Amino acid sequence: MNTYKYDHEFSMECGKSLPGLEISYTTYGKLSPEKDNVVWVFHALTANADPVEWWPGLVGSNFLIDPEKHFIICANILGSCYGTTGPASINPATGEIYGFDFPLVTVKDMVEAHKLLRKHLDIHKIYLGIGGSMGGQQLLEWSSSEPDLFENICVVATNARHSAWGIAFNTSQRMAIEADPTHTEKKIKAGAKGLEAARAIAMLSYRNQTTYRKTQTDFDDKLDDFKASSYQYYQGKKLSDRFAAVSYWYLSKAMDSHNIGRNKKSVPHALKNITARALVVGIRSDLLFPVAEQKFIAKNIKDARFAVIDSFYGHDGFLIETEALSKEIENFLK
Repeated sequence: MNTYKYDHEFSMECGKSLPGLEISYTTYGKLSPEKDNVVWVFHALTANADPVEWWPGLVGSNFLIDPEKHFIICANILGSCYGTTGPASINPATGEIYGFDFPLVTVKDMVEAHKLLRKHLDIHKIYLGIGGSMGGQQLLEWSSSEPDLFENICVVATNARHSAWGIAFNTSQRMAIEADPTHTEKKIKAGAKGLEAARAIAMLSYRNQTTYRKTQTDFDDKLDDFKASSYQYYQGKKLSDRFAAVSYWYLSKAMDSHNIGRNKKSVPHALKNITARALVVGIRSDLLFPVAEQKFIAKNIKDARFAVIDSFYGHDGFLIETEALSKEIENFLK
């Protein structure tokens, strides 16, 4: 893991600024002499800068995105708690974590931070940009604002503007965090119980009724301690052990504000500004980012290729169905 320090004021879309930035990032492979083998991987809500860890089967040795062939870059997003400046970072003015004193973050702010890292790494062309969910939101924002940078893009299970349905899910999760009386404390583990409840809510949108019925149904006559209940507690605790509630609150806000048409003519106009060859992939069972949202993206990017992957796993299928996704990307790149 590497860290890039930007020692200048960083202006944000909300009108506020940070005195500087630290960006945590990972690279794999070697940059070719022609600098034509860059693959930039964009991570989703609670992932980190190591795509080999969270996208196994797609990124890594002997997989489609291979460090033997590609120079792979992944940067932790602004607002996260995995090394890039965010609300869980120390505020240099107070010596405490920022907490809810941190400025409101948007997807555009995340992309502006990515641009600083790109300049630092002296990257002038990106062969392939790829991201799912919130990672796809970042990629759409960047490829629309700098259309000559990307040769190819692949966005999976994402949208061009976050839906009312998605905002409602995120708001419900933030309400769970806000119900934890510790959530405003200037401590990394503040709001941990609220985060557990938030993650349990999120799981209902990441999977679907069929997934739960087939994997969490009890086949005995118990009165309590059901598998589905235990699963929700397990998933909540699993996230709270590794993530900060304050970062989760801010990143979900950033997702809500995602709108690549903001301050432009329209969302379709912003999509039409993308000139990279585009592959847009949906997951048929996705409740959170339904396939209609990916169809809309593909319809408005010139000559975009559209594909749908069948998956048992709902929205999480974009992380799990790596064999099917690899085939779609491989055929697209050919």
